[in-house]
Amino acid sequence: MSRKRKPLPILENVTITDIAAEGKSLARVNDMVVFVPFTVPGDVVDLQIRKKKHSYCEAEVIRFVEYSKIRTAPMCQHFGTCGGCKWQNLPYEEQLKAKQKQVYDQLRRIGKVELPEFRPIAGSVKTKEYRNKLEFGCSNKRWMTKEEIATLPPQEKQSYENGETKNNTSRNAIGFHITGAFDKILPIEKCHLMDDMHNRIRNEIRDYATNSGMTFFDLRAQKGLLRDIIIRNSNTGEWMVIVQFHYDEEGDEERAKALLQHIADKFPQISSLMYLNNQKCNDTIGDQEIITFRGNDYIYETMEDLKFKVGPKSFYQTNTEQAYHLYSIAREFAGLTGNELVYDLYTGTGTIANFVARQARQVIGIEYVPEAIEDAKINSEINSIDNTLFYAGDMKDILNDGFIAEHGHPDVIITDPPRAGMHADVVQTILRAAPKRIVYVSCNPATQARDLADLDAYYKVVKVQPVDMFPHTPHVENVVLLETRA
Repeated sequence: MSRKRKPLPILENVTITDIAAEGKSLARVNDMVVFVPFTVPGDVVDLQIRKKKHSYCEAEVIRFVEYSKIRTAPMCQHFGTCGGCKWQNLPYEEQLKAKQKQVYDQLRRIGKVELPEFRPIAGSVKTKEYRNKLEFGCSNKRWMTKEEIATLPPQEKQSYENGETKNNTSRNAIGFHITGAFDKILPIEKCHLMDDMHNRIRNEIRDYATNSGMTFFDLRAQKGLLRDIIIRNSNTGEWMVIVQFHYDEEGDEERAKALLQHIADKFPQISSLMYLNNQKCNDTIGDQEIITFRGNDYIYETMEDLKFKVGPKSFYQTNTEQAYHLYSIAREFAGLTGNELVYDLYTGTGTIANFVARQARQVIGIEYVPEAIEDAKINSEINSIDNTLFYAGDMKDILNDGFIAEHGHPDVIITDPPRAGMHADVVQTILRAAPKRIVYVSCNPATQARDLADLDAYYKVVKVQPVDMFPHTPHVENVVLLETRA
């Protein structure tokens, strides 16, 4: 007979003392660190322990004894269930302090390198409606809160907990995936992260699909017509909508096109309306054929006097206005005079490469994704920039001694790697390339700190500039300037 698990304890009158990683806060109880979501420093709470480890535990609030004086009212009706904006209850100036501290702590604790005085974090120009892209899942399994489940009749409650739908259209939803429930979607009525027209477009798709009897996707069964929606807008006023379908039976294509026509008629502001029939197990579209239903297969973003073509598969920083400030800092740190050879590593669609090209002798961009490199070349052509070269391939394979011998030793390297940071082979090649300056743009200060430690024998950190690209979330970008010690 299996042993009965001992119930985890309740902790009473616990004071939240600090901000922790991943958007959680923390408290200390009898030398035990307790991580708690959706709280702010100064809150006094009763906690139910949910997970206990040797040196820490995770808990959730079951009662607020006293609210913190710094707490602010969340702007979103979905706060506390949707995990997207975990810091809405923290004033923005406190968010910035926490992010500045996060960068400092990670560079000091992980990097263990000598650091200059940090510049104050660059706060986002906008704290609402700052995103230019959002993606929404469509599911026949709507996420329900504990309170909603408690109101269900016993049979229906059992059906929900078993993951059964039985053609219950009230379970259909368009919204965000819930952490820990991959096949369920939290229905979103209004999201404040993007211009409000995206709410109108999403909700109109939901209403039309519901009223016309369209099936919503079942991730486990891999069937259902309406699957996913991507909405993008740009600072030129253009809108792009991409609808993913999953054709299951005869007539589905016609039903899909009827929905698209309805959206096209309802929203003439959409300049790029596209769709695809995705029969894969996941929602990624990089390897899918995307069909234009109306308008163009691209929109434009502008930055200074540059235009950037953004297609359905293109990567572009999701906070347009703050991306300009991020790239301006990178360009400033590069210290270009017009005579430098610049390597732009992890160039993506060549945004940084083209942004700095007019201040450099030549810029060479390298990126893993071939389609992104084609976008980078197009963006150079659109802007009449003729001193860029772009290469596609795995960074550690492309950037080698032979490549440097062929193209020349760079005066400046700008690197903007993914969250995992740079491969160890790439770091070693950079050291052999021996640029005078390295500008390291990072979306993950922890892996940036690791890479700084690997560069430390030959390069010193001269400037550090945190940048907030994502208000109300714990994510932070950081730009570091390194100069050779020689």
